[in-house]
Amino acid sequence: MSDLLADAEAELYAADPDDFTQHRQDLAARAREAGEPSVAKQIAGLRKPTRSAWVVNRLVRADPEVASRLAALAADLRDEQAMDGTRIRELTAARGRLVDELTRQALQVGDLPAPPAALREEVAATLDAAIADPEVAANLGTLVRAAHWAGFGLVSTAPLPGDATSAPTRTSPAPATTRPPKPASPPAPAKPPAPAPAELAAERERRRREKIQSAERAVAEAGEAAESAAAAEQEAEDTVRRLEAELADARQRLAEARRQSYRAESRRRRAAQELSRVRE
Repeated sequence: MSDLLADAEAELYAADPDDFTQHRQDLAARAREAGEPSVAKQIAGLRKPTRSAWVVNRLVRADPEVASRLAALAADLRDEQAMDGTRIRELTAARGRLVDELTRQALQVGDLPAPPAALREEVAATLDAAIADPEVAANLGTLVRAAHWAGFGLVSTAPLPGDATSAPTRTSPAPATTRPPKPASPPAPAKPPAPAPAELAAERERRRREKIQSAERAVAEAGEAAESAAAAEQEAEDTVRRLEAELADARQRLAEARRQSYRAESRRRRAAQELSRVRE
């Protein structure tokens, strides 16, 4: 990443989102004037953050330790399967405390002493997602929207205690009898074992999680498409304004050239008339 682009990102994602569009235009124009048209195009394509994303970006840029604290807790939580229940509960509580602390700090840094409940929830959800999702963590500082982690704990597939499907079947010897055996009845068709309640709950949770993730992907893709279209529209408007300014300047030069031509032609005619008079 070039210094111009990095500096532009630092300015844009730390500044108030209400000034984002005009600030982006100014920075793109500055890059063009510096002879960096490709960087100017990249700057023009930077997307405006939502208010909640801006709050998180500003926190991360104001306090570089935030990202490292989130990463450290994320590293501890990755080994969750190798932990006992006590350790898992401790880390879960530590996760909640860290998210609450950083949410309060982010709102203070953003000068939002009484934010709307929805904004507070989005900030907290984004910080929580940064712990669970490496992609969100990698984009801290340049987020364009709030993030939500839709993951859940792993569902164990080991047999449950008391599960009839996991108990070994035993056959006891038939009691001795002196009567002649009766003709054997045809065996009844075996019925498939009914799913255990835990398996049904796990399957419902899996389907619900897939629906949530699919809906979130659709929302994210639609948002990216809208923002890309808005950036393209802004770039086209900039080009139109530039061309209109150049056209107005060219028209002024054309009008001035016509005036000069008219004056020169008038002087030529007067000089020709004077020459003709002198000759006569």
